[in-house]
Amino acid sequence: MKFRPLHDRVVVKRIDAEEKTAGGIIIPDTVKEKPSQGEVIAVGPGGRDESGKLIPIDVRVGDRVLFGKWSGTEVKIDTQELLIMKESDIMGVLADVSSKKKAA
Repeated sequence: MKFRPLHDRVVVKRIDAEEKTAGGIIIPDTVKEKPSQGEVIAVGPGGRDESGKLIPIDVRVGDRVLFGKWSGTEVKIDTQELLIMKESDIMGVLADVSSKKKAA
């Protein structure tokens, strides 16, 4: 099933958190927190201002984003656990540092 969000909503798939800490300690499932970053799966057309003019969304499909711990609504679509949130719930887009270093 294809899902198209409305207005300024964004569909995000959580990216699994690391299984180990930087020091090599394995984190058990019972202690792990839900990851607060994910990949944008779909975006709506954008919100509207007071005059009715369309305000486009800044994030694109495929962007890796950071969001708040309690952001969005969890839904299950075609056995996938997804989050639907407003664009304003997204704190920022993570730039791919490794690809920029290779290009330089």
